[in-house]
Amino acid sequence: MNLNKMTIDAINLRGKRVIIRVDFNVPLDDSHQITDDTRIRSALPTINHAVDEGAKVILCSHLGRPKGKPDPNFSLAPVARRLQRLLGKEVTFAPDCIGPTVEALVDKMKPGDVLLLENLRFHPGEEANDEQFSKALASLADVYINDAFGTAHRSHASTVGIAKLVPTSGAGYLKKKEIEYLEGAVANPMRPFVAILGGGKVSGKIGVIENLGKKVDKVIIGGGMAFTFIKALGLEIGNSLVEDQMLDFAKGVQEHAFSRGTKFYLPVDCVVAASPDAGAETKIVPVQEIPKGWYGMDIGPASVKLFSEAVQNAKTILWNGPMGVFENDAYARGTLSMAHAVSNAYALTIVGGGDTALAVHRAGESENMSFISTGGGATLQLLEGKEMPGLAALPNRPS
Repeated sequence: MNLNKMTIDAINLRGKRVIIRVDFNVPLDDSHQITDDTRIRSALPTINHAVDEGAKVILCSHLGRPKGKPDPNFSLAPVARRLQRLLGKEVTFAPDCIGPTVEALVDKMKPGDVLLLENLRFHPGEEANDEQFSKALASLADVYINDAFGTAHRSHASTVGIAKLVPTSGAGYLKKKEIEYLEGAVANPMRPFVAILGGGKVSGKIGVIENLGKKVDKVIIGGGMAFTFIKALGLEIGNSLVEDQMLDFAKGVQEHAFSRGTKFYLPVDCVVAASPDAGAETKIVPVQEIPKGWYGMDIGPASVKLFSEAVQNAKTILWNGPMGVFENDAYARGTLSMAHAVSNAYALTIVGGGDTALAVHRAGESENMSFISTGGGATLQLLEGKEMPGLAALPNRPS
């Protein structure tokens, strides 16, 4: 599957001011240390290519949700330090992302220099896709490269507004790879094609379930959303997470799967807790025996065995969403076991971003997956088959 958009390797960067929209929205702990730098490392091929080509490389990103005003808790300063280490060269950090100070820093740049701008979302104009803000960003550059797949589903100034205002624009390597993997897997998968869907809510995954349901050979449902499906079968689910307004949809999904000959798997047992609090009493029960008032927190060992068996013969596996409340060690076994099962399958394995990527990282299986997406919401939107504003804004390749 080839991306039909202009890409960085088709653009002359030599001596040009190249602004690259990266996704450096990394997790930080309380002392502002980066806990996972995958997103920074994922952008290195694009940044290194621009540096090697002798471009003046200006990087811009958001971090967190600072609500349109400067907030030191969301500064990209720690990212600048980590990037400097990863690139092995100096990275200048700008105190803002637009304005005279930034313009002066850009004017001083030499080919091969790298400048990281402060958080785009310190300005309300970023999320509003404001024209003045887009113009101010665009004035810094001759070439615009979008390498931020994680924000491709947003219409912001740095993903959509700027693309129309800079003379030349295109996609970076990471974005190209993300889209080719995800679209390719869905459009033309090696079969059997298995989708594993987890996470809390069915409603957040409706589009994915509907789009993938027509294309996969097997669907495995885990996580909180499984309880909506289990309740739709008429079973007691205690105080487990449920979306009552989704029961008919859940029933319909199962019926459609059967009518199409798609294999449909739900958990057969689960770990339940007397209360959602840490340290609560837990037990493992078949799904038919969830006690009233208890909470389903994870898939049980029999479900792990069933699901592991179901992915054994897969040739393509797409996994999006954890199998339980994996942030708590007591309820992480289902998700971690699935990470091992998926990595052991002799298949092209694609992991949707966000929580799933974190879980695979925790299971120590990141290196064993074919591809781990850096986008959360963006991955879902692509899997739903929807248009991505941040991609649509880029020019097509000349045919």
